[in-house]
Amino acid sequence: MNKALTIAGSDCSGGAGVQADLKTFTAFGVYGMSVITAVVAENTVGVQAVFDIPAGIVEEQIKSVLDDIGADAVKVGMLSNPEIVEIVIDCIKEYSMKNVVVDPVMDAKSGDPLLSEEARRIVKDNLLPLATVVTPNLHETELFLGRKITTVDEMQEAAAELKELGGEWIVLKGGHLVGADEAIDVVYDGEQFYLLRSPFFDTPNTHGTGCTFSSAIAAGLAKGYKPLKAIRRAKDYITAAIEQNISIGKGFGPTNHLVGVESNW
Repeated sequence: MNKALTIAGSDCSGGAGVQADLKTFTAFGVYGMSVITAVVAENTVGVQAVFDIPAGIVEEQIKSVLDDIGADAVKVGMLSNPEIVEIVIDCIKEYSMKNVVVDPVMDAKSGDPLLSEEARRIVKDNLLPLATVVTPNLHETELFLGRKITTVDEMQEAAAELKELGGEWIVLKGGHLVGADEAIDVVYDGEQFYLLRSPFFDTPNTHGTGCTFSSAIAAGLAKGYKPLKAIRRAKDYITAAIEQNISIGKGFGPTNHLVGVESNW
């Protein structure tokens, strides 16, 4: 069976983080494993508390999985602090991890910060170059590049700049583009741009969309899909998951991770 590992924070409400990743792996028929970097007390309204797992324990979790089972793809999400980022980078190199999808999680849907400024710098300088696919949203890209992005043309320019930082494929997610009547993602491999379009659904229930999308890409890579196919399948999956979202809680509800399980994404 194809295997995928998520290295990310735990969301006790089940909409994002490790919980979303494991549900997504299951939806794709991939065996999911997890390394928890932080325990987050979180719900649809916001983040109440964050407890970072000691970096040494993060390292031991990674080694426990890879020394025994191995992984066909790895999704890297919330890393929280510099020590954890450095451990993950070292392990990626030590184990020559392949099919690494980096989702540079910086804030929760509610706006609560999930990555320290120093950790953000290390991610930008040292983690992105190790990635097969990098999946920042507009806000994360703006933080990386230090400027606002307001049009699809500017998204393409930003994707090209991110490609210079590292990573084989850049997927700049445009779901937050103001005034757009479509959700347009810009995909760039250093040679060609691809615009992935889907309907824009006006719903508050989008908690965990970034985690879910990146883990769907990782699942596709674990199944042996080429990067562009994995990205396209993930786009179809997250579009359906948002369209058939779940209204749970008092704030930003989750997407439907089990949508179309029978479709064999």
